[in-house]
Amino acid sequence: MAVDYTVIVVYLAGMLAMGWWGMRRARSKSDFLVAGRRLGPVMYSGTMAAIVLGGASTIGGVGLGYQYGLSGAWMVFTIGLGLLALSVFFSARIARLKVYTVSEMLDLRYGGRAGVISGIVMWAYTLMLAVTSTIAYATIFDVLFDMNRTLAIVLGGSIVVAYSTLGGMWSITLTDMVQFVVKTIGVLLLLLPIAVVRAGGFGEMKAKLPTEYFDPLGIGGETIFTYVLIYTFGMLIGQDIWQRVFTAGNDRTARWGGTVAGTYCLVYALAGAVIGTAAKVLYPNLSSPDDAFATIVKDELPVGVRGLVLAAALAAVMSTSSGALIACATVANNDIWSRLRGRTASGEHDEIRGNRAFILVMGVAVIGTAIALNNVVEALTVAYDLLVGGLLVPILGGLLWKRGTAQGALASVVVGGLAVVGLMAAYGILANEPVYYGLLLSLAAYVTVSLATPATDAAVLAAWRDRLAGRGAPELASEPVAVHQ
Repeated sequence: MAVDYTVIVVYLAGMLAMGWWGMRRARSKSDFLVAGRRLGPVMYSGTMAAIVLGGASTIGGVGLGYQYGLSGAWMVFTIGLGLLALSVFFSARIARLKVYTVSEMLDLRYGGRAGVISGIVMWAYTLMLAVTSTIAYATIFDVLFDMNRTLAIVLGGSIVVAYSTLGGMWSITLTDMVQFVVKTIGVLLLLLPIAVVRAGGFGEMKAKLPTEYFDPLGIGGETIFTYVLIYTFGMLIGQDIWQRVFTAGNDRTARWGGTVAGTYCLVYALAGAVIGTAAKVLYPNLSSPDDAFATIVKDELPVGVRGLVLAAALAAVMSTSSGALIACATVANNDIWSRLRGRTASGEHDEIRGNRAFILVMGVAVIGTAIALNNVVEALTVAYDLLVGGLLVPILGGLLWKRGTAQGALASVVVGGLAVVGLMAAYGILANEPVYYGLLLSLAAYVTVSLATPATDAAVLAAWRDRLAGRGAPELASEPVAVHQ
């Protein structure tokens, strides 16, 4: 294992070095929170793919393949579909808004009265998303070092908090690009073919497993529909995803770079399901499907390759964790704390220092919550149910329906959010009903209250249309025009 340990240690040291390098480039709020809004298509595609494909997509995706066969790809596949839809239909307009958070977009669209409540819902989502990624460190470090769960979470979480705090989005962008490369080599180019070969090839896999393992719809229509509702729509509105869209250098980068990343997600989804199916052939009696990834890596890969693939798993977890962490801190500082105080920082230096402090504080909160919780699936379900049930309707309504009003948006957030929480208490956290009914109630509240209240002021809508067209944004004149590839 010495070679494997060396690979992992070098990888983790490299992440910290990237954080230090990113700190030297983050000279303004725009640099720190959105990488100066000047990423080119190569970096944008790689970092976008890195953030959406985290521990749940890697370890969880292989686990679903172990449990359901090829149809286990649907969870990650719907993530890719959401990213494609976002990139093709919305990303260019979102990038042109030149804002930092989803709540700022709601304020622009509805006239400045939706920020704090929507910010609280978005903060809860990003916090739980960061927690789920942080919990996943325990699985990887347990395979590597037989490490205590709490120590593993603290170690992995501390590295992410360190490089995120140092350089903000610049550090995260640099590390995510490395993580994307490591993940591609480790999972797609190494683990996938080795797993299939060790399982005897597809012919042997089909001979040893039930036919439903090769049925594309074997996981069930209701499950697929729920995945679409939660993950596809969740990709359209999450702060962690939008904050990456804000980093795009121009409309074309946002649209085509995101399309490439979404297509990559579809390939990654199928790869995870195939690896899980191969693991079912090799280890038919694992106690938990989520053990499939760690087991096949530990037992089937040669020395050195094993370390690289485990580094790929770490890369997947760290990319999502860091993206969710900076999103959580950005929302907490800009949408909640600053509004409750009624004032903003006095200068760019103060803004960077303030956001850096919030990343550190939120990082500590994430690590503490991850230690206290044990179920990744439940935490992820809470995150996405709150996001979709509370914010999908007012966000898409603001982009697509000009008759939507601030009162309708607030009613939608409150009714949808409370309904999701109440229904989770009644039906259970993992039930489908909370997001189904919560979303329907949120839509009903939005349409009803919007039609019952005066239309949004014409001046507000005019300013909104100007921003969507790329006119009138405060940073346009001052930001650099160079695009970094």
